[in-house]
Order: sequence, then C-alpha cells, then structure tokens
Amino acid sequence: MSVTLVLGGARSGKSRYAEGLLRSHPAVTYVAPGAVPDGSDPEWAERISLHQARRPARWSTLETTELAGVIRTAQHPVLIDCLSTWLTHLIDDIDAWGDRGRATSHVEKETVRLLDALGCATVDVVLVTNEVGCSVVPSSASGRMFRDDLGRLNAAVSAVSDHVALVIAGRVLDLSGCPVVGD
Repeated sequence: MSVTLVLGGARSGKSRYAEGLLRSHPAVTYVAPGAVPDGSDPEWAERISLHQARRPARWSTLETTELAGVIRTAQHPVLIDCLSTWLTHLIDDIDAWGDRGRATSHVEKETVRLLDALGCATVDVVLVTNEVGCSVVPSSASGRMFRDDLGRLNAAVSAVSDHVALVIAGRVLDLSGCPVVGD
C-alpha cells in the first residue's frame, strides 16, 4: 500500500499523470469529491463525464465528499481528484465562507479523519490537488482562507505520502526526496 500526492495547477496534466499511475490496475475507484449526483451543476457533470471517457471502462466513479470512508472500505486502488474541490465542498457544506474560524476548524477535523484513513489504507491511494502557488485565488478574505486551508491540507497529506509529485505543463517533478520546510 502506498499513498501518492500529485500537485499542480489547472490544466497542468496532474490528473492524467495520476491516472497513469494506476492504469495497470484491473479495478480502480475514481473519487470526484463533489456531491452533485442530481445533475444540478451541468458544468461539474460535464467535467465528470469527460474524465470518465478518458479512463479505462473497468474503473468505477464515485461522487462523494466522504473520502475517509471510501479509503477505509476500499478493496482496490483509489484515485481522489481533487482535494481542492473537496475543500470547497467542506466549506460549502457548513456555509462557512464568511466564518474563517468555523471553516478552518471543520477543515482541520476532516483533514484528521482523512489522514487517519490514509494511515489505515490497505490499498494504493493517489490524491490529486491544486498547488496553491499555481492557482488563481481571489484576494478576498474567503480567497485567503481557502488558500491558507488548502496549503495546510496539502502539507498534511504530503507529510503522510510515500510519493509526492509536482506536475507543471505536463512535466513531472518528483518531490519525494526533497527536504520539508515549515511555513
């Protein structure tokens, strides 16, 4: 069992790279961490559809924000794409964009649940996320909160990952052996 974190900006190739890491497995659960199974968000539905068409037919797709539960019960490798979407939904779910303390507390609690599940995982898990330095985030208070929470989430997942890769313009940089610095 291994945990891999793949970081990059929008349209960097990070999702394709992550998919390639698991392509040889007979079965993979692809998790889209956004709960819109009712089709109420056509843009999200189109994105999921495009990703599904690109992946092997033997892979299953699951739309959920319950990442810890998926990891704990997985019978085959899991690909989670992407943590920044998960973070957005965590904050949306408790309607806390205007309440930094409540949002950050909720994100920290859910991050601990995710890290615990990763520590108990019995299958390979690949997590995709936006690197906050590679993304456009509004300079508003909620934008700064999102950037700070995503930076902490990425650092926490990186700390428990066996492999970490940064993908920029389709190029992959293996960060697994790089020293870790505090912020």
